[in-house]
Amino acid sequence: MPELWFWMVALLLTGWAVLDGFDFGVGMLHRFVARTDDERQRSIGAIGPVWDANEVWLLAAGGSMFLAFPRLLAAGFSGLYLPVLFVVWGLIVRGTALELRSHLNDRLWRSFFDTLFVLASFEVPLLMGAALGNLVRGVPLRPDGFFDLPLFASDEPMGVVDPFTLWCGVTTVLVLAAHGASWLAWRASGPVSERASTWRRPLWGAALVAWVGALVGTRLVAKDVVEQAMSRPMTWAAVVLALVGAGLALANGSQRRQFLGGCGFIAGVLVAVVSSLFPVVLRATDPALSLTITNAASQGQSRSTGLIWWAPGILLAATWLWWILRNFRAKEAPVYGVPKS
Repeated sequence: MPELWFWMVALLLTGWAVLDGFDFGVGMLHRFVARTDDERQRSIGAIGPVWDANEVWLLAAGGSMFLAFPRLLAAGFSGLYLPVLFVVWGLIVRGTALELRSHLNDRLWRSFFDTLFVLASFEVPLLMGAALGNLVRGVPLRPDGFFDLPLFASDEPMGVVDPFTLWCGVTTVLVLAAHGASWLAWRASGPVSERASTWRRPLWGAALVAWVGALVGTRLVAKDVVEQAMSRPMTWAAVVLALVGAGLALANGSQRRQFLGGCGFIAGVLVAVVSSLFPVVLRATDPALSLTITNAASQGQSRSTGLIWWAPGILLAATWLWWILRNFRAKEAPVYGVPKS
């Protein structure tokens, strides 16, 4: 049962990164590919029907993690409380900016909320990437199951944001920006689609270079994780998926295929990371103190009872997303929330 919940949580987090990832990418590029108010409305319209549906997967992952591995959440929040708070505020600001910019018929206020939308779309992936870097490198867990990390590494040997984790955050930003460019090239139209197509290949090229740099950094700070990964067939299969996806994302041709290639790259990278760490859910700098699917798992009947509700809940969310994508599949993006003059 712990193994099953481990992979279910991993599936939900991967789904969130793939689906909500292009939303963040669109937000990062918002002021670059859309230059007039009408273009910005249409840029947001490309994600307008799905952005809130995509965030359901993050909520589902958090709820599943709390049910299956409560010690993981307790330990993670103990040392990452401030960045988690920043992420939550970033999600709130981003959603608020999306809605309010389309309900205030004032040029100055729209520009203000457009800027907030861009900044929040940068901040959340940057911190989430840094969190992933901390998970790979390891955190200074104590015997009581908690840890403390400064936000920035200065006098301390490591922090929530240090050279390695910052590089992971920047890599995440570049990957999702490229993912967003692929989405806009496919689902937007006119100048927005054309500019996104121009940005797509340079962004994917930069993202792949950054990814290779992250692999080199991982070899330096977590050599045992790399060695463990090389002995696992699932990790190699995930790397192949990532490389094939990267090739499709970079290639010319079908814009839909380019976008799906980006989905494959993100999914492959995350599955490779997760399979390399298994059965560890929170890696400690002292391996003996790491949290695993065994010592971090909930007790009693909660996991088996939760499984009864998990399947229909995920099926409902997936059906909802399918319906939205099916009914808003036209390339011409709707103008999102245009107020009356």
